[in-house]
Amino acid sequence: MVWEYLQPVTIRFGEGVVGELKQVAGELGCHRGLLVSDPFFMKSGLAEKIVESSEGALIGIYSEVSPNPEVAEVDACAQKIREEKADFLVALGGGSALDCAKAAGSICFTEDTIRKYHGTGEAMPQKHLPLIAIPTTAGTGSEVTCVAVLSDKELGKKGPIVSNGFYPAVALIDPELTYTLPPYMTASCGIDVLCHAVEGFWSKGHQPICDALALHASKIVFQYLKTAYHEPENKEARAKMAEASVIAGLAFTLPKTTSSHACSFPLTNLLHIPHGEACGLTLDYFARINADAQDGRIHAFAKELGFKDMYDMADAIHQLKVDLGLRTDLKEYNLTDEQVADLVRISRHPNLYNNPVEITDEMLDKMYQSMR
Repeated sequence: MVWEYLQPVTIRFGEGVVGELKQVAGELGCHRGLLVSDPFFMKSGLAEKIVESSEGALIGIYSEVSPNPEVAEVDACAQKIREEKADFLVALGGGSALDCAKAAGSICFTEDTIRKYHGTGEAMPQKHLPLIAIPTTAGTGSEVTCVAVLSDKELGKKGPIVSNGFYPAVALIDPELTYTLPPYMTASCGIDVLCHAVEGFWSKGHQPICDALALHASKIVFQYLKTAYHEPENKEARAKMAEASVIAGLAFTLPKTTSSHACSFPLTNLLHIPHGEACGLTLDYFARINADAQDGRIHAFAKELGFKDMYDMADAIHQLKVDLGLRTDLKEYNLTDEQVADLVRISRHPNLYNNPVEITDEMLDKMYQSMR
């Protein structure tokens, strides 16, 4: 087996590390930054607080970022970067703000629209602004990945762009920023963490370092996610889920995600199910499909987590979704045959071909039909 591991992001983890922002910017040799923030943090005042604490290092804010960041928003953010003559970016929020900042920080050196690179196969330019990533959710792992997931409403598509230029320079992971995360977001982000870890493990591109990271992150999710959901002020659970999020991000960055993420794109695009919940919706289905693949290593993974086998773990994933109040079916949508056909068709995303078992249209149809 030949493999290679790369992780260029400097990770600073711990309560209060967001206060190190000015110091970190200085260490990068940067002095004129733009904060890219979820709109929520403009309303809550956290964005302004971050700007003030930077003592002049941040000179502006771009906050027009949707929950599923749009290509038009990336282009607008890039234009703001040019206007402000920013020499670095700070992304504050969930995966939306981070992914928008990643793409804008590269596209700002061109006159191109990000559409030129979204799902077209065109390679992103590698020149990019230094990015300091400050996640406020325990879910996406975007602070340590080279992936930006973008949507294009005009063309009706959602999908990732992968570029080594998207790696943040530094990730400041402060569990205190997750303390006010509502229960639903805690659940949705937490199940996304599990998807990242499990899919990274059974990915065709799996490798030993990422395997170990996937196992570590999965153990934390099964041990602490329900506590973080039911006891939102439990600092230990919040810190452990923040840890699981970044570790799972490291686990899937190189192997890439697989079937559940492929199916999440149409579930979000067509039915507007938030990303994490959309990924988790199919995870137990694919756990059963993939269980016997890869010469028993998938069952061995489940056993390391304390389950009898991957089928037993699939049952536990289903029960975890029930306990967290997440969807386990699509009955509320009263799907037509045409809508099911659309879900099947759009699920044929490149991530699907990274799954250890070949997924046919018949298998996808059977899965979606079972959810009706």
